[in-house]
Amino acid sequence: MNRRPTLALSLGVFAISFAAIFFRETSPTHPLVAAGLRLAIAAALLSPFVWRGRAALRPLRGDALLGGALYALHFGSWVTSLTLTSVAASVTLVTATPLLLALVASFTRRDRPSKRQWVAIGIAMLGLSILGGVDLDSPSALAGDALALLGAAAMAGYLLVVRRHGAHLDVLAFSGVSCAVGAALLLSAALAFGVAIEVPTTEAWIYIVLAALIPQILGHGMLTWALRHVSPTAVGLATVVEPVGATLLAWAWLGESVGLWVMVGCAITLTAVLVSYPRAAKVSSGA
Repeated sequence: MNRRPTLALSLGVFAISFAAIFFRETSPTHPLVAAGLRLAIAAALLSPFVWRGRAALRPLRGDALLGGALYALHFGSWVTSLTLTSVAASVTLVTATPLLLALVASFTRRDRPSKRQWVAIGIAMLGLSILGGVDLDSPSALAGDALALLGAAAMAGYLLVVRRHGAHLDVLAFSGVSCAVGAALLLSAALAFGVAIEVPTTEAWIYIVLAALIPQILGHGMLTWALRHVSPTAVGLATVVEPVGATLLAWAWLGESVGLWVMVGCAITLTAVLVSYPRAAKVSSGA
């Protein structure tokens, strides 16, 4: 069995687990500005790969633009949700992506989830529901939850767009265009809402750069590459580990309390990943 997709998924999920922490540390930068600048920095770093792969990108430019729009929607809604609810709830709900992908796959009949994956999704949803339910007792938290779910839907769309190009996709070039489009849309939205494009502190700048390097370039790069070899549902299932990592990091780094039910939710979520792991690592015949 090819172990490279498994390694890519593991490294990608580890990297994206830092995203919520880094974005929290960008305060008081406006969420749209922080998210837009993260994508802008990533786009600048990926620009040499975009130039190198420009010929191969020409027939894909429509999907690359669509990917950028979905990126903007994902990050704009999710980063804003982090200002309204806890890291545990926000990251938990934004990783509802595999359930949405499984439903889409059931209708399209491509990359349909196996029985094992459906069981894993059911277990994951139980764990995610427990984690998210911890913070559902206020109007602001409910708004944050809704934004996180919108972010999950946008990421599901992005994964589906990437997946249809299979193993021939130039991952770095495609990601570079998507990041550039997403950055332009987010920063334009900030200006439209009257938000100044500014980062108030040096510390906030440091965390925006870290968010571009670790969760974006490394994390999303690994997940996008894995889509050349495994199904979107498999990638989505792997990312349900993110709430566990982010919750533990929020406890150790930010001092956010981790109660009994949060720990129970984390344990159930990890169980779901262990159940799905043999399938998640398997190379899909549709690649």
